[in-house]
Amino acid sequence: MPYALNILFHLVSLAAYSFTVYYTYNVLHFPGYKMFNNFDPGQNKYLTVWNLILQTIFFLICLLNDLFGTNAVNPKKPPFTRKLKDYFHASLGFPVAMFVGVTFWVLMFVDRELVLPKALDPYFPWWLNHLMHTMIMVTTMLEMIFVPRQYPKRSRSLGILVSFMLTYLVWVHVIYYKSGVWVYPVMDVLTLPLRLVFFIVLLTFCVILYFVGETLNNIIWGNEYTKHKKSHAKSK
Repeated sequence: MPYALNILFHLVSLAAYSFTVYYTYNVLHFPGYKMFNNFDPGQNKYLTVWNLILQTIFFLICLLNDLFGTNAVNPKKPPFTRKLKDYFHASLGFPVAMFVGVTFWVLMFVDRELVLPKALDPYFPWWLNHLMHTMIMVTTMLEMIFVPRQYPKRSRSLGILVSFMLTYLVWVHVIYYKSGVWVYPVMDVLTLPLRLVFFIVLLTFCVILYFVGETLNNIIWGNEYTKHKKSHAKSK
């Protein structure tokens, strides 16, 4: 993608997610719904919000890389911004965004009361829902299609992804332990064994999404990497 369009795409994405984070923390409010009286971490309860922060940071890194780094297919010595961008997208940016988007819409299709009860409709604008749960998938896919990246070692990036998801899982249980309330309604209807299976399935799905991202990257950019290596070898 041309340099100017790269910057425009990353700038618009950064602005959209920055606004969404601001709106979520400063405007969005659910009066009287699920009172976390003993312990209420506010919007920090939700993986969706964690992901919004991740996407905001990621597109800030993308913009900095556009300005001070490189988007070359296979740079000899990638600058710090490029290395950070590639690591971030592979380990967190793509799999977490797709995980949040896919699981949300699947559960909405099964029974919306499990994730977004109708009682919240007066306080939760439809456009905000799509910024949080639809746009995240669109922008991460556009990033995958339009901008090349070098996938890091699987052990490191998968370690980052699994650590992030386990941290959030622990956080959900901390909230329940201190407040007696589950963050997500779906957990209220599951017995302990089913809840364990549910968590294992979701974690496995998130890991699968990492490999989906890696595979897509190879499909989209694999030929470009090969061409670059051949041209580099001929020039020697």
